[in-house]
Amino acid sequence: MIKQKKLSVLFVCLGNICRSPTAHAVFRKFVSDNGLSNIINIDSAGTGDWHIGRPPDRRSSEKAKEFGYDLSDLRARLVETTDFENFSYILVMDSKNLADVRKLAPKDHKAKIELLLNYSAQSRLDNVYEVPDPYFGGEDGFDHVLDLIEDATLGFLDYLKANYISELE
Repeated sequence: MIKQKKLSVLFVCLGNICRSPTAHAVFRKFVSDNGLSNIINIDSAGTGDWHIGRPPDRRSSEKAKEFGYDLSDLRARLVETTDFENFSYILVMDSKNLADVRKLAPKDHKAKIELLLNYSAQSRLDNVYEVPDPYFGGEDGFDHVLDLIEDATLGFLDYLKANYISELE
């Protein structure tokens, strides 16, 4: 059924309370809806330690819930050295976090580290390459972030299906 036994994806942003937990929950739903939960493991983490152990930002949770995504079980954590060995893909939200994650990566890491929006066809058309941090902005920023994440995670799932999953039941 698959070329690889299990895939694993880690979504990363700064504090792990807005963007990366949103991506985690959105991608988890898409994976579940496609019957792939048994072969794709999903998590999220941050590069900053301000919110460790806390739930996602209320605004992220509320916006996600409006569209059927559940963030209630997620808690902020830091990117750990073991993540580079344990995850097939580490998808980050912006270039600052990309640089920070790459600095943390051991020389022999196995994970593929890249920007999440690399998988968004619409974002490339719009010349948008990063998921902006909505934390200090208004409510409309959370709408925009959710739109970007939905498009990119669908694109990423399509990529995984095309490259790792040969046949779905």
